Amino acid sequence: MDLIVISLVLVVFMLLMLALGVWVSLSLVSVGVLGLMLIDNGQIGLLFGTTSWGASTNWTLTALPMFIWMGEVLFRTRLAADLFEGLTPWLSRLPGKLLHVNVLSCGIFAAVSGSSAATAATIGRMTLPELKKAGYSDRMSIGTLAGSGTLGLLIPPSIILIVYGVAAEVSISRLFIAGALPGLMLVFLFMGYIIVWALLNKDQVPQKDTIELSLAMKLKTLKKLLPILGLIGFVLGSIYGGFTTPTEAAALGVFGALLLAFFTGTLNLSTFSASLLGAVKSSCMIGLILVGAHFLTLAMGFLGIPRALAASIGNLDLTVFQLLAYLTLLFVILGCFLDGISVVVLTVSVVMPVIEQAGIDLLWFGIYIVLVVEMSQITPPVGFNLFVIQSLTGKNILYIARAALPFFLLILLALILIYIFPGIATYLPYSMTQH
Repeated sequence: MDLIVISLVLVVFMLLMLALGVWVSLSLVSVGVLGLMLIDNGQIGLLFGTTSWGASTNWTLTALPMFIWMGEVLFRTRLAADLFEGLTPWLSRLPGKLLHVNVLSCGIFAAVSGSSAATAATIGRMTLPELKKAGYSDRMSIGTLAGSGTLGLLIPPSIILIVYGVAAEVSISRLFIAGALPGLMLVFLFMGYIIVWALLNKDQVPQKDTIELSLAMKLKTLKKLLPILGLIGFVLGSIYGGFTTPTEAAALGVFGALLLAFFTGTLNLSTFSASLLGAVKSSCMIGLILVGAHFLTLAMGFLGIPRALAASIGNLDLTVFQLLAYLTLLFVILGCFLDGISVVVLTVSVVMPVIEQAGIDLLWFGIYIVLVVEMSQITPPVGFNLFVIQSLTGKNILYIARAALPFFLLILLALILIYIFPGIATYLPYSMTQH
């Protein structure tokens, strides 16, 4: 059978499986099985067994459930409330006032949860009622949360960076270091937009919530931030300083999170069990997707699709910019129907030959792909963050998507900036690890 016909059959079958609501992992395996059947490969069981074992026994993946568990533990502490209370006095005099709390709270929480959905849900549960009570624009409150919630994908320790690192065989420590500056850049872009919007729409920003506190009182409120900032510094500092691997840092992070929960009085048998069960469920889901992706990758290799795709794109003689523009469009479209991790594991193996052929730095490409996936998280109809915020607010998905549109464009601007200035992503990891 012609390779183009096989490819079309597999794409249609994949879309059909996803449209029917079949689990992503099972869809990937089913497409792989169909592909091997179409070329009369009789070793499907053996191939699935070996790839499943290989995908699930990678030592690097050990960091994944540990970071997820750390986020689950902190999700059940008073962390979000302390963040809000600690940041509010410092931000109330900035144009946009408490809207900045959404951005900074998400940025800080992202650095301990590693999850976009957990960040949006935890921070939104705390900030949205407070912002509504204070009289802030619903659209801006929701938009800032939707946009800032995506920071969980980029700011280390990012779960999706671990998944990409395993799939592309790139150092996870370097990826974590590479994500730091682009993450900070996004925080400043979001806060800059809020300041400009607040100056142009002064009537939509309440004036009554300006908090006048002495410097001593402000410094006192910072104590509420010390536990989480200490944990972030401890976990990331150990990785950046070269003292621990990401896996070891993840284990230390879980230990630190449990200590925080204990000292805040929120650690009991119920919260411990709930956090452990939540981590197991999320880890199993990601593990199954990775197994499915590895099997599909193997099947695609037998079919020769990645090689043919790389050769055909090479023949088109695209510039790096054109190639990245096409890939951006592809990833955003896929992100409309799949969650971020599924997008990464589904595409990385297929596009990697093309990326290597174009001479693109794999470390830089990791940050690029995460930024694109961030965009897809706030893109209807299946932008994951949109659903999280809908569950918090009850608002229509399209209303939330419109509110998030400026932040979608800001992420696109960040994408353009790292293309023009690739050192934003690559300077730190290469300068810190050149020895």
